Amino acid sequence: MATTSVWSENASEVSEGSLANSPAESEEYISPLHGHEPHLRAHTTEKPFRCEECGKQFSYLQHLKVHIRTHTGERPFKCGECGKQFSDAGDLTKHIRIHTGEKPYRCEECGKRFNQSSNLKTHMLTHTGEKLYKCEECSMQFSLLESLKIHIRTHTGEKPYRCEECSQQFSQLSHMKRHMRTHTGEKPYTCEDCSKQFGDLSDLKKHMRTHTGERPYKCEQCEKKFGALNSLKTHMRTHTGEKPYKCEECYKPFNQLVHLKRHMRTHTGEKPYKCEECSKRFGDRSDLRKHMRIHAGVKPHRCEECGKQFSFPGDLKKHMRTHTGEKPYRCEECNKQFGDLRNLKKHMRTHTGEKPYRCEECSKQFSQLGHLKKHMRCHTGEKPYRCEECSKQFTTLSSLKRHIRTHTGETPYICTECNKQFSRQDLLKSHMMTHTGQEA
Repeated sequence: MATTSVWSENASEVSEGSLANSPAESEEYISPLHGHEPHLRAHTTEKPFRCEECGKQFSYLQHLKVHIRTHTGERPFKCGECGKQFSDAGDLTKHIRIHTGEKPYRCEECGKRFNQSSNLKTHMLTHTGEKLYKCEECSMQFSLLESLKIHIRTHTGEKPYRCEECSQQFSQLSHMKRHMRTHTGEKPYTCEDCSKQFGDLSDLKKHMRTHTGERPYKCEQCEKKFGALNSLKTHMRTHTGEKPYKCEECYKPFNQLVHLKRHMRTHTGEKPYKCEECSKRFGDRSDLRKHMRIHAGVKPHRCEECGKQFSFPGDLKKHMRTHTGEKPYRCEECNKQFGDLRNLKKHMRTHTGEKPYRCEECSKQFSQLGHLKKHMRCHTGEKPYRCEECSKQFTTLSSLKRHIRTHTGETPYICTECNKQFSRQDLLKSHMMTHTGQEA
């Protein structure tokens, strides 16, 4: 009875948290009173302690008590540094090492240290290559049972973790925790080089490569290197031709999800990117950036032939074709060739009869957006083009140019039969009929 009396006298000095892990309470304490029976359960499959909530069984009473807290939500163990609470004293001990930096578990192979024994055990499998757990569905093998369990959910579709904010469900707890940061705005990972913060450690690691220049992922086809694995996967589709993302409106396929999302705005009309200078809106961020150069007046790309400057390299490339005469885009219907892909697309509508641009006022349809904009001025009365000589205003630029010739006397249209000149093309056409014998 000596053991019982000593324990009773010291019981008042033990905190509630430590009492839960006391030797007598845990049943693993071997004393004359308890004997070796509880300890022997570690060697047998006997689990006499059962949870009334879920039916799970345990070898020791203390393990059941800790488990019960997963149902009650009780977390009696609190970190003195950050206030985080835990249901088990062992979890608090592990957590404290995050603050102290203590890593007591060392790999004998490579010397790497860990703050938890489980992390060391997991790490050791990278040296042994051992994969004991096999998926019955697809035969994929895993080093850890927990990894297999998580993998199985890809077959069953099970998503046991649910976000309390938006009800989105996840197959892994870590995925839900990462998702929760989109609600809380928490960004616990900071770049030591530029202080940029991230909500996910993997995003920080990817970002760090922008400083180090590291590109560990290499394409086996063309040897191009990438800083992120998903960038390599996306790039590989340029070789395979795979386009897994399909528009549900017009069935056009895309090799990247971001391209599909951008394309969808052509159907919805959404233009989320707004210019702060002129309030013009764009469906794509890159289009806004290009547009901003118009306000800044930046034209870094210069034509070596004529000195003309451009804001964008693509515009310079297209311009160069006016010097070379190159027309790489060809119509499959009539073989007409174009120097610009957009002009080919517009031309194709003359064959298909497609008129995708519709006037909201009168429902008239047009094959080109520019034609719709011109037409809209019939309804608004807008005349944005003004003659600097006489202040007369016009709805179209071509009308203004034609009018300017009444001031300059310019006659650019020449009859090939008699060399008579005209200021307007329609006047030349009427004149040509006097040579052909047709009535005007």
